[in-house]
Amino acid sequence: MLAELAVTLGAILALFCAYLLWGTSAYTEGHQRLLQRRLVTDHALKNPRKLDSGRALAIIRIPRFGDGYHYAIVEGVDAEDLRRGPGHYPGTALPGEPGNFVVSGHRTTYAAPFNRLAELRRGDDLLIDTRGFRYTYRVTSTKVVDPTDLDAIAPVPGRPGLRPTRAAITLTTCHPEYSARQRLLVSGVLAFKQSHDPGHARGPHV
Repeated sequence: MLAELAVTLGAILALFCAYLLWGTSAYTEGHQRLLQRRLVTDHALKNPRKLDSGRALAIIRIPRFGDGYHYAIVEGVDAEDLRRGPGHYPGTALPGEPGNFVVSGHRTTYAAPFNRLAELRRGDDLLIDTRGFRYTYRVTSTKVVDPTDLDAIAPVPGRPGLRPTRAAITLTTCHPEYSARQRLLVSGVLAFKQSHDPGHARGPHV
């Protein structure tokens, strides 16, 4: 009887783990296809400060992770926002602006867009495509902090209270994997921007 119960519980656990890894990924991938298509037609992007939570803001690409890596960044970091893709912290800088463009993403579930952040190295490019521009940020550092350490997402990362004079980016995710005990942060600064057709963000479906 105990053996049968153990087998049953093991099967239930296996199914639950499969859902966490593949079921949640399918949910995110479905939303990503829709978000990336909408990114090129969403007139609200003419004034991104008025974007509603969950709407697509830009596309992030990380060349170190290969040509197939591209995710629509949504506005907001609530649980539902992050199930759709990486989320922009409301109130932080927008792409290319002076200040800190802060983006958070899942590391292990919901397609795990930030699963490989620990592989990034100083000098790696982080590409942010909006409808009008491509912003190329360059990684300057990575570090692990406690969840209560908010200095890293200040307008001038690590120096709260200072007025920003340059554009920075901070990517955040949980650390270590399968735990929310700490946060892994990847920081960078804007290296250059490139203008492109304002009607076409560089997405995989456009």
